[in-house]
Amino acid sequence: MHIVILGLWHLGSVTAACMARHHHVTGLDFDGPVLANLRTGQAPLYEPGLNDLLATGITGGQLGFSMDAAVSTTAEVLWVCYDTPVDADDRSDLDWVHSRLARVLPALKPGTVVLISSQLPVGTCAQLARQYPALHFACSPENLRLGKAIEAFEKASRIVVGASSAPARQILEKMLTPLGTPLVWMRTESAEMVKHALNSFLALSVAYINEIAVLSETVGADAQQVAAGLKSDPRIGSRAYLGPGGPFAGGTLARDVVTLTKLGQEQNLRLALVPAIKESNDRHRGWALRKIQTALGQIPQPVVAVLGLAYTPNTSTLRRSAAVELCRQLLDTGVKIQAYDPLIRIADAEHRDIPLATSATDALRGAHAVVICTEWPEFREYPWPELLATMARPVIVDANRLVEKSVTPIPMAVYFTVGRP
Repeated sequence: MHIVILGLWHLGSVTAACMARHHHVTGLDFDGPVLANLRTGQAPLYEPGLNDLLATGITGGQLGFSMDAAVSTTAEVLWVCYDTPVDADDRSDLDWVHSRLARVLPALKPGTVVLISSQLPVGTCAQLARQYPALHFACSPENLRLGKAIEAFEKASRIVVGASSAPARQILEKMLTPLGTPLVWMRTESAEMVKHALNSFLALSVAYINEIAVLSETVGADAQQVAAGLKSDPRIGSRAYLGPGGPFAGGTLARDVVTLTKLGQEQNLRLALVPAIKESNDRHRGWALRKIQTALGQIPQPVVAVLGLAYTPNTSTLRRSAAVELCRQLLDTGVKIQAYDPLIRIADAEHRDIPLATSATDALRGAHAVVICTEWPEFREYPWPELLATMARPVIVDANRLVEKSVTPIPMAVYFTVGRP
């Protein structure tokens, strides 16, 4: 099969590289520098194993890249994989995606299947089908996991596919069957709603356990133990998204909470639970700042080390990073920042306001507190007794308990974490 992947940032480059194991794939994007790098096997951002997989596809002749929409005329499937931009209020920029779709859809031959994995609101497939009746529109919610994207794609527990026509289902079955993953078929509107509902449910779980954690801090309970008790109940389960710690960030979960909230408003339905998820999470986003202000309130010119800036481990993206947000909040209050991330050595134009240290040692030297933001595993292995000895005050703020076992035995350490007194 010939498949065209439209949109080649994180989701699209992973999808193109993985699908090239099974089909002839052309990656289509209108960003020249991104395409130039991809042609040499360089992904637009760091993802473990992705550059090697891209190079394998290119060398084997199964993967190519183009800026010309005409390459889609021979495709059986146009797979739309743009990472939908979101603004500061977690609202999706739909026009950005639709403007790029409008450059490609008129070039498709009748009967082509357009499979949408970009994060677009429920009803998108039906809307596009009215505009382009000769095409088949379908939806498969993306399953992108930053830092584990290839594994999540190739070893997914299932693939949800919404296809409202028999020809679309037949073509998509031919395309997806080689992945060896169970296919869950449904209407396009149902598949679109699955993504909103799934992310909102995960967001609800995060917000819920963090509210339990804040209560636990005040009554002597340990929220991590409370979460273990919840997961031991088979009605909840061991894999439940219940880990007391930092807020959800990055825009992915919040986007779907906002989308469902907006959908309720458009349908004149008064939703109570869904809008409250974002409200609760937004309150929790201030947890680390509050702890730092409490611990360092009497220090006239505090210095704070921040370990980890990336949105999540094993990625280099700073987009909607909670660590970046915290740095800017601290800078706004007059705190000096010394930030370090294993992958972020040079700040891009958007993040040059955040001072970068060359190492964790340099970041902690002279600091009154250190905040563990991104959960890089290597942080656990640091020589914490030596590092804390170089600090002006050995205060550790670690929402997700990443370095708890390493630092709590150190007598001088003052340790703050979510959900424990």
